[in-house]
Amino acid sequence: MISVEKLKVEFGVKPLFSDVSFVINDRDRIALVGKNGAGKSTMLKILCGMQKPTDGTVSVPVDTTIGYLPQVMILTDDTTVREEARKAFAGNTELKARIDRMNAELTERTDYDSPEYMALVERFTREHERYMMMGAEGYEADIERTLMGLGFTRRDFDRPTSEFSGGWRMRIELAKILLERPDVLLLDEPTNHLDIESIQWLEQFLATSAKAVVLVSHDRAFINNVTNRTLEISCGKVIDYRVKYDEYVKLRAERREQQLRAYENQQKEIAEIKDFIERFRYKATKAVQVQSRIKQLEKIVPIEVDDVDNSAMHLKFPPCLRSGDYPVICDDVRKDYGEHTVFSDVTFTIKRGEKVAFVGKNGEGKSTLVKCIMGEIPFTGSLKIGHNVQIGYFAQNQAQLLDENLTVFQTIDNVAKGEIRLRINDILGAFMFGGEASEKKVKVLSGGERSRLAMIRLLLEPVNLLILDEPTNHLDMPSKDVLKEAILAFDGTAIIVSHDREFLDGLVTKVYEFGGGKVREHLGGIYDFLHSRNIESLDALGRHDSAPALQTNRTVRPQTEVAEHTPQEKPTGASEYLERKEWQKKLRKAENAVKQAEAGIDALERRIKELDEKLMQPEYASDMTIVNEYTDLQKRLEEEVDRWERLSEELETMNKE
Repeated sequence: MISVEKLKVEFGVKPLFSDVSFVINDRDRIALVGKNGAGKSTMLKILCGMQKPTDGTVSVPVDTTIGYLPQVMILTDDTTVREEARKAFAGNTELKARIDRMNAELTERTDYDSPEYMALVERFTREHERYMMMGAEGYEADIERTLMGLGFTRRDFDRPTSEFSGGWRMRIELAKILLERPDVLLLDEPTNHLDIESIQWLEQFLATSAKAVVLVSHDRAFINNVTNRTLEISCGKVIDYRVKYDEYVKLRAERREQQLRAYENQQKEIAEIKDFIERFRYKATKAVQVQSRIKQLEKIVPIEVDDVDNSAMHLKFPPCLRSGDYPVICDDVRKDYGEHTVFSDVTFTIKRGEKVAFVGKNGEGKSTLVKCIMGEIPFTGSLKIGHNVQIGYFAQNQAQLLDENLTVFQTIDNVAKGEIRLRINDILGAFMFGGEASEKKVKVLSGGERSRLAMIRLLLEPVNLLILDEPTNHLDMPSKDVLKEAILAFDGTAIIVSHDREFLDGLVTKVYEFGGGKVREHLGGIYDFLHSRNIESLDALGRHDSAPALQTNRTVRPQTEVAEHTPQEKPTGASEYLERKEWQKKLRKAENAVKQAEAGIDALERRIKELDEKLMQPEYASDMTIVNEYTDLQKRLEEEVDRWERLSEELETMNKE
């Protein structure tokens, strides 16, 4: 469909990428990956013709149509939602108007035997057949299906687009692109403004209805469910992995190890050549050999190694005061906007140390309740913040509140305290602000870069209640891993509003579902909640008229009321939850044991290799201390390998249960 040959893009001295060649075929589902700033969005713009490369060609057949959804676009506010969606069928509308004009002319004319009349009949027949083949008669149904799949209700169809937030207007643009049914879909962070239900619908649409797809996304679960091929932009090149993202991660790790070995060998070779040149540079008898080594050095093509993944770096929130036992207590909280009730009868208690998720369709009140907790908007009912609670709040617009005149480094240096100030560069590197990027002014950063910078600031503040509203929007996967690890190690309480299933998995132990003006509590993690709502089809999630689905989950009650329940009245999910948590605890213990065994084997093998190299040298060949240690290590290695095999079998058995 699209052929890219010898592509090169330059913005400065160093090319963004060069000598890039690949082909996008029909039915390809491609994930375009790479660190922030690698050129993913630029590549999409080049593929759709919005930007010209410095060199190379992008060949697109004349009859191939392309649909492109950028991260940010200029949106118009002069129509209703339905009328805006109809713009996707502008060609069909023009065709229908032509057919109607011809039909009217045929009705009025009486020269049935004339050549002109027969030509008009033939033209009318041809155009009408084309119109019917396009399925144009059913486009209204297509519009409704697509808009509802992306979270709109029928009540929204005739509302002006100006009444909707930027995120919802982005959904309208996505709906228009999907309705056009282009041959190639180019999607830049399509899930940033979607809730879990809409993401699930989009996954199914792309899997069943789209032709070819190239997408940039930091939602790991989404790209795993959609894509079958991964294009990585790294070191100015594009590497094609014809596998899903999870498999790509493994292959990339293997490839990087090979790069490192080749790089180390090359550096060793270069050092030896340079050493020879320096030693014999001024010896006339070695002049020929020196010149030969200089030419050899000039011919060496440096091996580039992929940027180091700093996501394994361990970050912790700074110590803070211990909060009260119940940081947040809601009792009969209600919020109305005019005649519209966002939610009512919201009653729950969050304990110290709990990490909970707020989920549900957009517009059901997740961010609204967060603003109530923060005291930013008025409400009715009782909402108490516990004793000694220090709140760290990350709002969706947090990135816009940064001082634009400061550099990245200054922004973090102003909030860092104590020993953490010595590690600012490491922390910035973990969030892709290493090297010269730390000296950039905030005003020149992209929206995604600002979001990451705002998240780093939050990581350094001494708080005991974290409230994060869509924290993973614009964060790449390594940065999300750093954030997730920091929250897991966080001693305080966390409330996370997110649609990112992969991020929430293993992070939260309780889910609050917003829907139909109510808030319901679900014990367990995010996938426990999704299974209870049928993960294969999330159509029931947030649906107001889905009474049977809602009966399976209890409405949140105050803690005192829960304590008064008799054993018969106690929620049936609690015992299953405790059993599941105990099993998960055993599983984690088994996984940790396997990891420890693997680490032990790695350490032994490294030491044996060191001793091996020593014993190869004549001066150590008869050193019995080294020989004895070598023999002992070989024995311990065999024992450790046996132990690892036993633990791995036990873990495999547990995973099958």
